[in-house]
Amino acid sequence: MPTTPAQDFNRSVIEEFRANRGKVGGWFEGEDLLLLTTTGARSGAEHTTPLGFVRHEGVLLVVGSNLGAPAHPAWYHNLLAHPQVRVELGTDAFDALAVPAEGARRAELFEAVVRAAPGYADYQERTTRPLPVVRLEPADPDGWQPPARIRTLAGKLLEVHTWLRAQLRHVGAETEAHFAARAAHTGPGVPPTPGLGLQIRQRCLAFCQGLEFHHTSEDAHLFPGTLAHHPHLEPVFDRLREEHRTVARVQGELVALLGGVAIAEPERFRAELARMTAELNAHLDHEEEVLLPLLEEVPWPPSGP
Repeated sequence: MPTTPAQDFNRSVIEEFRANRGKVGGWFEGEDLLLLTTTGARSGAEHTTPLGFVRHEGVLLVVGSNLGAPAHPAWYHNLLAHPQVRVELGTDAFDALAVPAEGARRAELFEAVVRAAPGYADYQERTTRPLPVVRLEPADPDGWQPPARIRTLAGKLLEVHTWLRAQLRHVGAETEAHFAARAAHTGPGVPPTPGLGLQIRQRCLAFCQGLEFHHTSEDAHLFPGTLAHHPHLEPVFDRLREEHRTVARVQGELVALLGGVAIAEPERFRAELARMTAELNAHLDHEEEVLLPLLEEVPWPPSGP
């Protein structure tokens, strides 16, 4: 398939960035530049885009300027569908959670961006759409600690489960922050949006998509590989696959629940979130009970052929 001039230009910038430890000449010479890899909203394919960035309050900010065009750039639509992204900065590469700012917080951050890079004000003047400001936050929740050095597949499974549990706790903490901001509102008018709607949504999607990928990997690879050595466990794995379908339903309910957090009645919301959290954690507990003893002798990372 033929490429467009814009795609050819991006590819040349990406190649130069990677070949020169994050340094690029030409149009981007002297600019703060990173590479953002997102997952296609419809295609599921990875797409890498060179972007300018601003550091603010210890976090990287990128702006969906699209040079002031009427529509948001494709990478912005991608991160709304798949919030976990890959960032290359200089010689470093790391996973991040992409969280667009909302309301007053977006306005505050855009002012900070313009102070550092005034050209974004020109882009905003060219279009009626508010240019999205996206925070590239740590993909791992605060306080998450990976297990000690992993030597077995059991350890790897436990690491994944630990990360999933931490993400789920983080969703709950952000929800409580949302309700606290609503409760603190005084005076006339409706409570202001605390700016956590997209934060909660993106963290929830990260959890749900991480869990879905984990289950897909188990169904397609881990279970068949283990059955080759333990065929008597087929009924157990059939039951786990059935449980995966139940968990997928709960994930859908969780996304729907969190989508209405801005208008939810707090106590009723908390009760529903607690029920779903308990059901998801019970699934992880059951998987560990069944699978960890089987995987303790399987080395990780896997040895080559």
